[in-house]
Amino acid sequence: MTTTLHDIVDTAVAAGTFKTLVAAVTAAGLVETLKGSGPFTVFAPNDAAFAKLPAGTVESLVKPENKAKLAAILTYHVVSGKVMSKDIAGKTMKAKSVNGAELSINASNGVMIDKAHVVAADIDTTNGVIHVIDSVMMPPAH
Repeated sequence: MTTTLHDIVDTAVAAGTFKTLVAAVTAAGLVETLKGSGPFTVFAPNDAAFAKLPAGTVESLVKPENKAKLAAILTYHVVSGKVMSKDIAGKTMKAKSVNGAELSINASNGVMIDKAHVVAADIDTTNGVIHVIDSVMMPPAH
């Protein structure tokens, strides 16, 4: 049985557990970017991760006047290149996110990206890979 791979956005939509992320990516105008050739590594917060944010946070971020802030948060969850879990297993490192800020990666005991745990890894797509995380990461304030 062959599985047809889709790009990052279509894979997230099909999974059904990233409705908030997909809505946020759409509101931030990043759909075309994440459907681009990449490759990208996306640390994708699932709907439960977004639900942990303070009440009203998501509703506020998806407003047009907050598009830049939302885009900065979302691009903090993306790294250029395709990084599979085997590439980082047992390592501690920093990785530059697409928004320019550095992510802390600790794969010495499970995998943590900043303070988020990777709960599902290596979801292959045509233009990169998705790793599911259990928290929304906020980029450091400039």
